[in-house]
Amino acid sequence: MKAVIISELNKIYKPNLLAISNMNLSVDIGDFFALLGPNGAGKSTTIGILTSLIKKSSGKIYVFGYDLDLDFYLIKNFIGFVPQEFNFNQFETVMEIIINQAGYYGISKSQAIKNVEYYLHKLNLWEKRNIISRNLSGGMKKKLMIIRALIHEPKILIIDEPTSGIDIELRHFLWDFLINLNKNGVTIILSTHYLEEVELLCNKVAIINKGFVLLNTIVKDLFVNAKKQTLICEILNKNINLPTICDFNIYKIGETTLEVVLTENYTLNDLFIFFNKFNIIVISIKNKINRLEELFINIINLDKKKI
Repeated sequence: MKAVIISELNKIYKPNLLAISNMNLSVDIGDFFALLGPNGAGKSTTIGILTSLIKKSSGKIYVFGYDLDLDFYLIKNFIGFVPQEFNFNQFETVMEIIINQAGYYGISKSQAIKNVEYYLHKLNLWEKRNIISRNLSGGMKKKLMIIRALIHEPKILIIDEPTSGIDIELRHFLWDFLINLNKNGVTIILSTHYLEEVELLCNKVAIINKGFVLLNTIVKDLFVNAKKQTLICEILNKNINLPTICDFNIYKIGETTLEVVLTENYTLNDLFIFFNKFNIIVISIKNKINRLEELFINIINLDKKKI
């Protein structure tokens, strides 16, 4: 049995705006599954339909074998959802928000208190349990939303952009928490536009762009397509003569600007060793386009070759 099956899913917003086009996906029980794509790709719409917050135009969705159209009230007990935006009562305390959420699932207050205490300690929010939620930091609010989604102990946790807008320390803390949660049997579906997040957390990924699934694969196979990155290097030297033979594809695109194609066989450290060897002083270095964009280009080019 699959945790989730999405079959021929379509969503059209009026007037004639196609958000999801003939999507077919399946998520196995125990997967850490990513919906990967840029803003506007259709990730949040897909999640919205899966959680019944958005009405689909056509298609079928099954959760643990149950039809979402026919068995919504049963399926909602299987799913915990963490939206991208904060959507709780800003004037209730942390404890009140979570206890009230538990009540929607018929959980007794005594059991809810036990669950709340466990997750508040797990996510380092116990000391804030009686604080009005509007006084929490952004990171603490994110933790609160995760606890609220887990209070009824769902089999599936769906998270929309889990680490958007939070600091590096909290990002790594949440990554560790989610990894452990998945190891304990919770199927996780997350949407993100961070390729690194997918690489670290997930075992499977669907790349979505403009409502279409470009690729649906195992994560380790995804990075076969990400074989290179293109860098823009600003240098101090003027009128330099680049060596005609070297381990890198280097192009001079300005008086003090170089474009470097770095393949999978070389690291940034290798590039700096090369620069030092030829006395090239680097002022700054950045990606011409991010890895995800470059990956999209590679995938699209591969599709063109198949046609």
